[in-house]
Order: sequence, then C-alpha cells, then structure tokens
Amino acid sequence: MEIRIEWSELSERQLKDIFDYYSLEVSPGIARKIINRIIDRVSILESNPLAGPKEELLSEYPEEFRYLVESNYKIIYWKKENLVTIASIFDCRQNPEKIKKI
Repeated sequence: MEIRIEWSELSERQLKDIFDYYSLEVSPGIARKIINRIIDRVSILESNPLAGPKEELLSEYPEEFRYLVESNYKIIYWKKENLVTIASIFDCRQNPEKIKKI
C-alpha cells in the first residue's frame, strides 16, 4: 500500500513563513536550503510512516501525533491508513507548551 503525504494549511503557511523570514534575514538561497531539508526529512515517511517518536505533548488528541526533527524544527504529523498528514512545523526554540495550540 502506497503512503500518501499531505500538508495541512497550517504547515504550508508555516513553511512559507520560515522561507519568508530567512529570505529577508539571511538570503533566499539559505531559505530554500532550509525548506528543502524539511521537505527531504518528510519524504522518509513515504517508506516508514511511523519513523518518528510519539509527541507526548499532544497525547490528549485522538490522533497519534508523531514528529521528526530537522535542525530547529519539529515536523509534527499523524498517520491514518495510507495517509500521512503534516500538521505543523514547530520551531523548537519556542516554549514547548505552544505546541498544544496546533
């Protein structure tokens, strides 16, 4: 069964925000590298959708949230059947309690 990956509206908006921030503060080239590394990390879920550990801060939700880490970012996702949904790209330099607001 082939695994399909979809990005939530929130995660797409967060990727754009990350890109915009680094484009302005550093350079568009660095911004592209950061975004590409996040997207490359997500691609491992196609072959191993349970690769990341469970996100304990989101354990009260019915979905079983998991995460992958790329640099300063936690890629939060859940799997249902053959669909992996990227819920959020969380900057780990923030207060961890903010993760509950996804």
